[in-house]
Amino acid sequence: MAAHEKNNLFSMRPVGRIKNSLSKPMHRPDPDAEPDVKREQGKANQRIIKKTISQLIIDPAYEALLDGIEEFSHIMIIYWPHLLPENERHIQKVHPMGRKDMPEQGIFATRSPARPNPILVSTVRLLKRDKNILQVIGLEALNDSPILDIKPYIAFDEADGEPVFPDWIKKLHEELKSE
Repeated sequence: MAAHEKNNLFSMRPVGRIKNSLSKPMHRPDPDAEPDVKREQGKANQRIIKKTISQLIIDPAYEALLDGIEEFSHIMIIYWPHLLPENERHIQKVHPMGRKDMPEQGIFATRSPARPNPILVSTVRLLKRDKNILQVIGLEALNDSPILDIKPYIAFDEADGEPVFPDWIKKLHEELKSE
């Protein structure tokens, strides 16, 4: 590591942990599978994720930071993919969801966890709060993933103008929502 890189390092402390039934990444289809098989695997995985209930166990020292969160229907979870191998942090391009029928994209143009700083963000439905525990549905994070931050989802504050998406994203979205 170069000297200038050492000066740019910083640390973060998790504010909590995610508890759920997901023990392995869901969007990693068999690399040798045919596109139709990968598409069906993706749909099946999406169905599982959408129904998965997670508990966000927040450190009791941060419980007061949750006050008012229960007034929101959706929240954004910022978390660390703790099981991502170090060697995957150097991947520069991927086929979205591992599908060769999708155009290869630079990592920053995807939601792949394989990135230089694998900080992941998911917007989920908040079901309830019980003191320092939030119950949510639809979180793709693996069990025991460290939570870095939580923010309320405020739709009218998220983007300026009408979002535009590439065709491959539209195709994936249509395929995954067709269930």
